[in-house]
Amino acid sequence: MKKDLTKISDLSQKEIMEIIEMAFRYKNGEEIDPVLKGKVVAMVFEKPSLRTKVAFEVATAKLGGIPVYLTSGQIMASGNNEKGRESIPDIAKNLERFADLILARVYSHSTIQTIAGSVKIPLINALCDKYHPTQALADLMTIIWHKKNYKNLKVAFVGDGNNVATSLMQICAIVGINFSIASPEGYGISQDAYEEIYEQKLANNVAIEFCANPANAVENADVIYTDTFISMGEEEMKLEKMKSFHGYQVTKKLLEFAKPDAVFMHCLPAHRGEEVTDEVMDCPQSVIFDQAECRMHIAKALLTFYLQKI
Repeated sequence: MKKDLTKISDLSQKEIMEIIEMAFRYKNGEEIDPVLKGKVVAMVFEKPSLRTKVAFEVATAKLGGIPVYLTSGQIMASGNNEKGRESIPDIAKNLERFADLILARVYSHSTIQTIAGSVKIPLINALCDKYHPTQALADLMTIIWHKKNYKNLKVAFVGDGNNVATSLMQICAIVGINFSIASPEGYGISQDAYEEIYEQKLANNVAIEFCANPANAVENADVIYTDTFISMGEEEMKLEKMKSFHGYQVTKKLLEFAKPDAVFMHCLPAHRGEEVTDEVMDCPQSVIFDQAECRMHIAKALLTFYLQKI
């Protein structure tokens, strides 16, 4: 039976830690065979990308594989009630004949589900409207890099309960990290996403807290995390959302509510002066570029993990 990564809860705690440990071996420069030699990775990107695109292209090449990058303009898929050149299942079934794994960065989670259900080769979700599992793995790697003993830490997210926040909450529940989030009313993490990991939360005795006040969420936190308030595709909502998120900017003053040795994280790209100040982005507590680096190590580990399952 083939295995996909459509959301972080597709992985068990054991599998997550196997991927993280493999990523640290790649980070530390251990000599590992070119496990992707002769393998083709089809990279379908409906959304623009810097870190995900470069991380997976470099990872594929360094592991001996062949990355094939495809934009929505090249494919012209029909989905979400749009008329395109070709249906998503037909595109997926074509790619299955040419490639060994599909990486998809798309607008809708339904597209991820459609691709996964159409092919027999592994699919990795590189971002959709609901989830961002590859980012969550890089986030966990960053936390372990800087905090070592990650059990019972507290991660505080300030901002929109978006795909990044959702996958971060889910991975924390699965591995045993406490999680809090401060969001304005109407912008929190969905109840469905919370229920998906409710059993893991109970099993690992994890505290998950939803707040309106950022200071309450950040209090005694080991990690403070934020993301842009305006996700791709939400540009028309910017004025409305910026009003709703007034008071949710991560500032040096807000960091004072966290532990003295807390680190600051951001998945990037950052809109400096909106969700976070320059002072925080560039402070000694900021580990944002270590976090970006982890995207490549996680990409290598994920490609190895999923292609070795074939």
